[in-house]
Amino acid sequence: MRPISYSRVADVATAIGTVAADPGSTFLAGGTTEVDLQRIHVARSSRLVDINDLPLRRVEELPGGGVRIGAVARMSDVAQALPVRRRFPMVSQSLLLSASPQLRNMASIGGNLMQRTRCGYFRDVAAPCNKREPGTGCSAMHGVNRGHAVLGTSDRCIATHPSDLAVALVALDAVLLTQGPGGHRQIPADDFYLEPGQTPDREHPVAHGELVVAVEIPPLPMASTSIYLKVRDRESYEFALASAAVAVSLDAGVVTGVRLALGGIATKPWRARRAESVLVGAPATVESFRAAADAELAGAVSHGTNAYKIELARRTVVRALRTVTGDARMVSDDGNPP
Repeated sequence: MRPISYSRVADVATAIGTVAADPGSTFLAGGTTEVDLQRIHVARSSRLVDINDLPLRRVEELPGGGVRIGAVARMSDVAQALPVRRRFPMVSQSLLLSASPQLRNMASIGGNLMQRTRCGYFRDVAAPCNKREPGTGCSAMHGVNRGHAVLGTSDRCIATHPSDLAVALVALDAVLLTQGPGGHRQIPADDFYLEPGQTPDREHPVAHGELVVAVEIPPLPMASTSIYLKVRDRESYEFALASAAVAVSLDAGVVTGVRLALGGIATKPWRARRAESVLVGAPATVESFRAAADAELAGAVSHGTNAYKIELARRTVVRALRTVTGDARMVSDDGNPP
């Protein structure tokens, strides 16, 4: 039995000070990931600092059409918040598709964004894992890797990032607000998540004792008709094999603006900037959508049983773009559906 101490705090400054003063402590919000990791001895904190009483649960409208979401807000509450549903439906959809209702009622926004990978080897303390124990090796590289990444990988790690919400936030150029011993920071969502490179154990730039306090989503008119498309093994609670967060603006059938991010296929929420550059100025046709997907996936690398993900991601991108541009009946020049 490994002893763990517990304390509950009611203000942000106390929470930060308590964790920062103790290298073995960590924040506890919904606990839907942290408690699991503690139970299987992947996380080994000696103290849990409960932050559920912090005043960080509000969903606020910002001037100009943006939204600010408190980090302790529950996923279910944010998914149903009217400003989120009306202005950023991809965010609401990503939350509703993330987990079971029970988990959504418990899990916090900040916890979802900070969650660790779902790689089975990471969670098996008997297996070598560079993310859990740097320098031990990556068991997934030549092991069971059907669900692993094909983009953003390195020779040290091929684990996917599990958050659906993070994919939508990266597409929307959201900013994570943090507070810590060093003060306040604003970190763009796309910069918040790090590719594994040679340091897969370093997943984000947050320091010990630094707390994510809110997420701000800037105004984006085209996001009001955005979607989050998630492909998975089963319709009930399951992690993405491939997903796409998409918003598009059109003028006379030509793409004038696009936001596209992918999930389930990369080591971090993947902003598809190559695809976006192909799409802007192109006609909203299946051929354009295929060309954009091909451009983004040109650098994809498979590792055995996850090779199917490259084609799956390609089809997910095309289907998401077809759906958001409003023509589910669209066919290619040869008369066949994509």
